[in-house]
Amino acid sequence: MVRNLRFMFLVSILITTLFTKTTLSQTQTCSSQTFNNNEKFSTCRDLPQLTSYLHWTFDQSTGKLDIAFRRTGITSTDRWVAWAINKNNDLTSAMTGAQALVAVPQSSGSPKAYTSNIANAGTQLAESNISYPHSKLSATHTNGEVTIYASLNLPIGTTSLVHLWQDGAMSGTAPQAHDMSSANQQSKESLDLTSGVTQQGSGGGSLSRRRNTHGILNAVSWGVLMPLGAVIARYLKVFKSADPAWFYLHVTCQTAAYIVGVAGWGTGLKLGSDSVGVTYSTHRALGITLFCLGTLQVFALLLRPNKDHKIRIYWNFYHWAIGYATIIISIINIFKGFNALEVSAGDRYDNWKHAYTGIIAALGGIAVLLEAYTWIIVIKRKKSENKFSQGMNGTNGANGYGSRPQQV
Repeated sequence: MVRNLRFMFLVSILITTLFTKTTLSQTQTCSSQTFNNNEKFSTCRDLPQLTSYLHWTFDQSTGKLDIAFRRTGITSTDRWVAWAINKNNDLTSAMTGAQALVAVPQSSGSPKAYTSNIANAGTQLAESNISYPHSKLSATHTNGEVTIYASLNLPIGTTSLVHLWQDGAMSGTAPQAHDMSSANQQSKESLDLTSGVTQQGSGGGSLSRRRNTHGILNAVSWGVLMPLGAVIARYLKVFKSADPAWFYLHVTCQTAAYIVGVAGWGTGLKLGSDSVGVTYSTHRALGITLFCLGTLQVFALLLRPNKDHKIRIYWNFYHWAIGYATIIISIINIFKGFNALEVSAGDRYDNWKHAYTGIIAALGGIAVLLEAYTWIIVIKRKKSENKFSQGMNGTNGANGYGSRPQQV
């Protein structure tokens, strides 16, 4: 039985480590992107907002900057896309003074690409000259992706810049103001062209980190440790030699899941309050429900009656129902979280989603195998007990004759 306990413990460590490593070692999406003209760039970056990507090659000695900016999710021709450099290197008021490259998809042919000098926030992106000499300005619109290409000549000695990116609706042929969502307001950063190091504006980097932290904490706790604790309770207690070790292992697993889960829940509430204009009502409601159900389970542990108490059967049903409801809602809500990420970050978190799906599938497969195995043990045990009972009856005699010679 010690071997079985050790196996379950190692499985739990393996699953948690696998998910954590997969999420932390996620590769950039931009590294696998290609371009129609087979152009190559030395560096690329997954931008933190608006499912956008920047590729660039920079020659510091001449100030020449070749870029390809890509915005995904543009499926219609009634939206404009722009990438810009703030000539004042001002991250706080990045729009004012921005030198923009604009692309407007057309119903036929390539998008219209032009430059626009943005004087203030009320701009309508009128076509105008920009401060940087440029060439090779063009744009493509393929498979819902708008890509802007250009070569710019920056002042000699430039090593970093403040850049911003946006998209918005069209009214006829006139670009309209972009949305004022959290993602749009945070789509700017300071970029070191030589190292690729960035600094986000308006808390964008902090928001992205908290979003990742929220996802990892909740996926590991509610989505992995909680189901794992249920597997331990259901299958290890079948083995008599595992009592009471299975109970303490179950409690440890579920308590850790609850503590980490509450931390993840708290980061989610903070994330929601800081994301003005962004609301995921179902995800939020399910998260609050999970916190309540998890807290009920904690109280259930504290109020657990003895095995021989008359209300223990009701407590068992309550604990079972709340526990399985928590696990089901947890898994549903984690996938709701992945759906929310797809809205703000596109396919950037697909690796996370695939990793979690694989872990849940593995846990499900282990549960099916253990279900069959433990049923075999239970059936064999009952047969053994029945034979033992019949043997005792045969020895003692059903009418008591077996205990002494029958009197004639």
